Amino acid sequence: MPFQPVLHAEWIKIRTLRPLVGVLCAVPLATAAFSGLTAAGSHGSDPLFSAFAGVSFGQIAAVAFGATAVSSEFRGGALRLTLSAVPDRRRWFAAKATAIALPVLAVGLLTGLLTLVLGELLLGADGPTWAEGLRGALGCGVYLTLMALLAAGLAAVLRSGTATLGILIPFLLIASFVIGDLAAGTADLLPDRAGQVVLHSARDGALGPWTGLAVTALWTAGALLAGARSVRRRDA
Repeated sequence: MPFQPVLHAEWIKIRTLRPLVGVLCAVPLATAAFSGLTAAGSHGSDPLFSAFAGVSFGQIAAVAFGATAVSSEFRGGALRLTLSAVPDRRRWFAAKATAIALPVLAVGLLTGLLTLVLGELLLGADGPTWAEGLRGALGCGVYLTLMALLAAGLAAVLRSGTATLGILIPFLLIASFVIGDLAAGTADLLPDRAGQVVLHSARDGALGPWTGLAVTALWTAGALLAGARSVRRRDA
């Protein structure tokens, strides 16, 4: 079967599953809400991160979206039915990843623009320049997409949304900061910390805004390759 109808089928699955739609809608809501709270009480020296601080929470919804979209295939024999229609497992997994990436990218870019406008309104003269802000908005969309795909790859390996979220959410909310306090240089290469460099006006360290996203992309590529290998080699 050609790639396009496989992608269309995966898109239908995603948009007809209400929990997935709800989780996707939570991305801009969580990001804007927490960014607004941070910006309203911010007196920090990094105006860009003050405007985009809520991405740390919005990424949880993006991760949940990616993990749930993949793990749903492993419940009730759904994957066996899918593979009976699409025997090429690599093509199916590529279509699934694309069907996850496109809506998250669209919602992520919208989230970035809404968060930027809200941050500029709340921070006023203390807000980031529009050039910095547009870089942050674009980086926000790309970063959220990469984190959703990272979760999708891990879910394909673990075959469980619960296990995937049980690993990633504590890591993003707790472990990454603990590691950062103990080994700052090493922690800068973690997927979340590297990717969020693009949300800072200025940051000490070897990574810049786009090289940081490139590091996150490498983590994501590794997770997707591991997921594709698991899907190809293990029984449905």
